[in-house]
Amino acid sequence: MAIKTPYVAVDGIIKVFDENENFKGIVLIERKNPPYGLALPGGFVDVGESVEEALIREMKEETNLDVEIVKLFNVYSKPDRDPRFHTVSIVFLCKAYGQPIGKDDAKKADVYRLEEIPFEKLVFDHGKILKDFLNS
Repeated sequence: MAIKTPYVAVDGIIKVFDENENFKGIVLIERKNPPYGLALPGGFVDVGESVEEALIREMKEETNLDVEIVKLFNVYSKPDRDPRFHTVSIVFLCKAYGQPIGKDDAKKADVYRLEEIPFEKLVFDHGKILKDFLNS
């Protein structure tokens, strides 16, 4: 009998800084695939890689940024958090420099100041994740 488990994903709250260490904002991507809208950059963990490796790979693939993992932020696992299927997301807080460029599954990637996050456009439970982040 095959064991059925949720999908494992990683998402990154990428804090972007300029060359003088001034905080510019966080990265959100515009999704190329359904569900459409804005999201934290992220994706699924491949068999054979650690969640940290998956996070660094996905951030590079979707934003073209080389990120440094600062810490594990939280784990989100409500069965209905992703309308497609049950997904457990491991969310990391990251640091990066430079301007993101949307690639791979991201149509666009931009830096948003914390007070300008368009919560009404966020998909999945990324609004909750970012509210948790802002309140942490």
